[in-house]
Amino acid sequence: MQLNLVIAILDRDKRDQLQAILKSLKLKISITMLGHGTATPQHLLLSGLSPKEKAIVGMITDPENTYRLMKETKRSMFVDIPGNGIIMSIPIKSIGGARTLAEFTEHQTAGEGKPDLTSYKNELIYVILNEGHYEEVMQAAWPAGATGGTVIPAKGTGIHLTKKFMSMTLANEKEVILIVASTEKKADIMRAIVEKAGPDTPAGAICFSLPVTHIAGLRKNIEEMDE
Repeated sequence: MQLNLVIAILDRDKRDQLQAILKSLKLKISITMLGHGTATPQHLLLSGLSPKEKAIVGMITDPENTYRLMKETKRSMFVDIPGNGIIMSIPIKSIGGARTLAEFTEHQTAGEGKPDLTSYKNELIYVILNEGHYEEVMQAAWPAGATGGTVIPAKGTGIHLTKKFMSMTLANEKEVILIVASTEKKADIMRAIVEKAGPDTPAGAICFSLPVTHIAGLRKNIEEMDE
């Protein structure tokens, strides 16, 4: 059975409203991370906006509940109107463990579906970088076509990402930036990030992209997918 990772990015004061929707749809498993937007103080000042802390909520569900969740967040949270958050669906290729799969599919026995990824119009660019350098990444991404991003604090865990200080092991602090872009602009944005803020720079950014099959809430200059 096909499953999706559905990710919602919204202002933190709206996460309780989203959790209420998840409860009403009986979506039992979700995870919430905290982050912030990438707009600079100068951009915020020019736009007359104030900085917003973000909540990133992820959940795994089937296509039917994906549709229901998209529909309900549009109806009650107006995410289809730019500025009220973003919600997107990413197809999952596999789930580890039969028991876990049964839990997510509620023991349904339908044949495994394979999403058609030949015509998706948007992608999620996932950037991993050294802490404190997200502005360099976004300064590279904006001219290439990015309209914004969300920063999530993270920590490196690889064996080569640690160092010693007075006999204490310190893991390098990292950040993750999520950027949603049209498929047409994705390559230009990733190329700009690697060239101007890549592994050979202090930002040390690496990036990859994931297909987005359904989305709501992008700015008007990115065409919304058919449902």
